[in-house]
Amino acid sequence: MTDLISTRITADHLRGALEIELTDRGARPHRLPTWARHQLADPQLLMAESQPSGVRLAFRTTATHVELEAVPTKRTYPGAPPRPDGVYEMVVDERPHSSGSIEAGDEIVIDLIAGTSETRAGEPGRIVFADLPPGEKGVVIWLPHDETTELVALHADARVDPAAPRTRRTWLHHGSSISHGSNATEPTGTWPVVAATSAGVDLVNLGFGGSALLDPAVARVIRDTPADLISLKLGINLVNTDVMRRRALGAGVHGFLDTIRDGHPTTPLLVVSPVLCPMHEDTPGPSAFDPESMADGRLAFRAVGDPAEVALGKLTLQVVREVLAGVVDARSAADPHLAYLDGRELYGEPDSAALPLPDRLHPDPETHRVMGRRFADLAFGGQGAFSVR
Repeated sequence: MTDLISTRITADHLRGALEIELTDRGARPHRLPTWARHQLADPQLLMAESQPSGVRLAFRTTATHVELEAVPTKRTYPGAPPRPDGVYEMVVDERPHSSGSIEAGDEIVIDLIAGTSETRAGEPGRIVFADLPPGEKGVVIWLPHDETTELVALHADARVDPAAPRTRRTWLHHGSSISHGSNATEPTGTWPVVAATSAGVDLVNLGFGGSALLDPAVARVIRDTPADLISLKLGINLVNTDVMRRRALGAGVHGFLDTIRDGHPTTPLLVVSPVLCPMHEDTPGPSAFDPESMADGRLAFRAVGDPAEVALGKLTLQVVREVLAGVVDARSAADPHLAYLDGRELYGEPDSAALPLPDRLHPDPETHRVMGRRFADLAFGGQGAFSVR
């Protein structure tokens, strides 16, 4: 084979990341800037934002052989089934080409029972994409949505140049682990990527597993990030972390929206309530790991709140939907670019029987695809909040 040309990866090669951290080994994409990470120094959020959900390399080349060198971080949970390696997917001129994983990398061992973690350093690895079509082409490599990835270099048998500037509308989406892509098997299979692909928009995904908690810093990040369309999928983390009560929820949502509107006064803004999650529809949080499932070698969750406390202000998904709809209704007269979507239109009661949540909290891969197609239809089609009129 012809000697490969090595290209250092920079921000110019990346889409969907808000910041690039230069390391001794390469470049680590982040979905939150440094100042926000300093304010939100929570291990769960820091792990989630460093996982490049929706982040992709985009370049033009005549190469027919490309290798991506990277250092992924593998997560191991003692007592739980081994996690599959993260998937890298190549798309050439908007057509799927091939995919694969990198087995090497660092490892973080997370003990869910003890609440401890240990990181073990590893080595870089490579994924090979061969037999690309000849001639100049646009190439996108989607990074694993659920595996922190430190990018070392691209190696190709021809020059690699950053992709041309984007001309599509940019859709910024914020949400929980479901928006992050939990239980999806590949990065283009998360529901936001399915929706963005269907609608022909550029995605910035700020879905953070376990961390859609109305943090003011996240609202400021959204305020300061260029976007043509914004959606906020709120609720499930507020319930399953038991982080606030009904009184605080309404004020928190108003404040979150106020901050975003400071930077995006007329941008179409869609508030999306939680999808159906039977265990939390009428039972408040918190959620907890189900020890019986772990004993069976699988991971599942259960609701441990007391329904009697809903009268005292504890949140259920039913309560969250009522509050979100009320906030949007109260603001809509003065904000005609604000809209509401009931998440049960993406996944509701009929779906629960046909496509049950495998761990009682997150959708399976097929459900992600269903939700993505439905969101594209409801938000981007017809009279949807993001339709072009």
